[in-house]
Amino acid sequence: MSVKNKVCETCDAFSSLPLIGGLLKPKEKVAVIRLSGVIADSSVKRGGISHARYEKTIEQAFETYNLKAVALVINSPGGSPAQSALVAGQIRALAEDKDVPVYAFVEDVAASGGYWLACAADEIYATDVSIIGSIGVISSSFGFKELIGRYGIERRVHTSGKDKSFLDPFEDEKPGDVKRLKALQSALHARFIDWVKTRRGEKLTGSDKALFEGEFWESGAALELGLIDGIGEMKALMKETFGDEVKFVDFGPERALISSLVGADAKANIANDLAETLETRALWARFGL
Repeated sequence: MSVKNKVCETCDAFSSLPLIGGLLKPKEKVAVIRLSGVIADSSVKRGGISHARYEKTIEQAFETYNLKAVALVINSPGGSPAQSALVAGQIRALAEDKDVPVYAFVEDVAASGGYWLACAADEIYATDVSIIGSIGVISSSFGFKELIGRYGIERRVHTSGKDKSFLDPFEDEKPGDVKRLKALQSALHARFIDWVKTRRGEKLTGSDKALFEGEFWESGAALELGLIDGIGEMKALMKETFGDEVKFVDFGPERALISSLVGADAKANIANDLAETLETRALWARFGL
């Protein structure tokens, strides 16, 4: 237990005393965790959402003294299925262990992995202009065979297994590789669907074909389909639920260290940052953002 929580417990012990009780009585709290950005392994992306980056943040939020609820403020176009599952799984495990309700509040978008995170909550709310859904799995790449041939570039690849050069972008696409990729995507898609059905249950009103083919909706349509529980702003709804005196405590991951600005490291970091920015922009652009 933290020193801060011990102090709060001491204040709570004196809260029943005359005169000073009203001054020392600790307020009920809502822990606010902001989950913003693309979901990816933090060793690959310095920002965004990953389990390694948020693990301590989530633990600290659920350890808040006099905690009434945890509010997830989500703004994510998705990303890694594994990271989505790890973050959402930790939230559910702590919510059940601490017996604390979890609410999700969508800002611009909770799509794909972003909606996976939202489903960690007991109830999901959005603004009236949020984008919700994209329950599916996507893989994209490029083919460069003709490009390198045009410039007389010869590529040499040696493997010890016939399937090691899976979907090689410098070779013709192989039907067997595509079949394997689709099988992998189907397995991940089935896991995603099972998670949504487990968390949303009878709230879902749309058919599987309508809900789970990768389409996304504005919040009004998402509400009709049972993907969210209502339209509302986080602080207003939490005050309506727990009273006007409830206190909001913000939790966020540690900021990434500033990239090196010297010599060769600077050039490498600039190149990595550019690639990361382009990839991130492509994910957001799918939703017109």
